[in-house]
Amino acid sequence: MGIKEETFFEGGPHVGDLIINILIGFTVVGLPLTVGSIVRSLWLRYRITDRRISVTGGWRGRERTDLIYSEISKIIKVPRGFGGWGDIVVTLRDGSRLELRSIPRFREIYDYIAEKVSQKTGKPIDSVKS
Repeated sequence: MGIKEETFFEGGPHVGDLIINILIGFTVVGLPLTVGSIVRSLWLRYRITDRRISVTGGWRGRERTDLIYSEISKIIKVPRGFGGWGDIVVTLRDGSRLELRSIPRFREIYDYIAEKVSQKTGKPIDSVKS
């Protein structure tokens, strides 16, 4: 039997991202943004626990990526939608990056991830924040 994980956040992208991109989609130039937002809304899901970050996405939600906190070397947050939601970019020790796009409560989630990375790596929180 496995160890129970405590889930901090589980859900999809912020609905505001979809609404704004649909409004932008009324212009021909905004159509690719609208399609991307609809695909994210349908199939992208995040799960942030006390042990890992899991991202399920891809076509029909068939791809899954799991990150453990001890592999993270840097995190950056970028506000979007007038600060109502945001993106979090996670950089791993091997240099690869994972973008968590249109995250609701992104400031709170960013702080949670920074705290977990600090606990797992033994580095102060300030050294993992951007």
